[in-house]
Amino acid sequence: METMIQTENVQYAYPAGEGETPALALDGVTVSIERGTFVVVLGHNGSGKSTLAKTLNGVLLPCGGRVLVEGMDTRDEEKLLAIRQRVGMVFQNPDNQIVANVVEEDVAFAPENLGVPTEEIRRRVDDALAAVGMSEFVRHAPHLLSGGQKQRIAIAGVLAMEPACIVLDEATAMLDPVGRREVLETVHRLNREKGITVVLITHHMDEAEEADRVVVMDDGKVAMDGTPREVFTQVEPLRSMGLTVPDTVDLLDRLRRDGVDVPLDALTVESCADAIFAAMKKP
Repeated sequence: METMIQTENVQYAYPAGEGETPALALDGVTVSIERGTFVVVLGHNGSGKSTLAKTLNGVLLPCGGRVLVEGMDTRDEEKLLAIRQRVGMVFQNPDNQIVANVVEEDVAFAPENLGVPTEEIRRRVDDALAAVGMSEFVRHAPHLLSGGQKQRIAIAGVLAMEPACIVLDEATAMLDPVGRREVLETVHRLNREKGITVVLITHHMDEAEEADRVVVMDDGKVAMDGTPREVFTQVEPLRSMGLTVPDTVDLLDRLRRDGVDVPLDALTVESCADAIFAAMKKP
């Protein structure tokens, strides 16, 4: 598959206080993100996952190593605008990304600032709102929407830039379960139907169950990298990093400890139920 984003031995350190030595928030991170894939980056607070997200479109520039977006180096100032048009960011608090008093004006904000022609802006706004299922709110005030709806408007604003990749940095962290489901369904549909590369930064294990790939960060390094089944069956290593596992895997693990012969890789509720039913039928 074609590589969309490549990080090569990336290091990043936040400024330290006077007399203190800067600690590396990222310490030699090498990750390849393929075009059209859905990648989830997991980790506890302070693991480096959000720092990694911000390096993917040049919000933060590495102090060591490099980040390439479609071959463009994020440290090249002349390429930054093009990089940020290719990789859009959606942050934790949607209120921080909403800049207008009407939904359609908010979605149009970025294309307008890029000098996109008016007719093209209209098309992009309509297409972006349709893509996130928010067309009927085109003339609504964003501040009257629910958290999940606001986040979908924020995603529409990024889509209006026509990016090849969307990075969601803890974009579901402040949402209730309904809002989380709305946002997840939206980004999965964008990935599936439009082929947009998605990088989802989260600490919710269940949000990774349907990903193509899961990257686990710990202490600024990549601790695990594989399919959801490959990662989540490593129950004890995950727990040693202060992480939980999906509820289905936790249940199967406890059953195995009690002597029940069930697999650990039944991640969905349906497959977990089937595995337990099959085990109960065994003589």
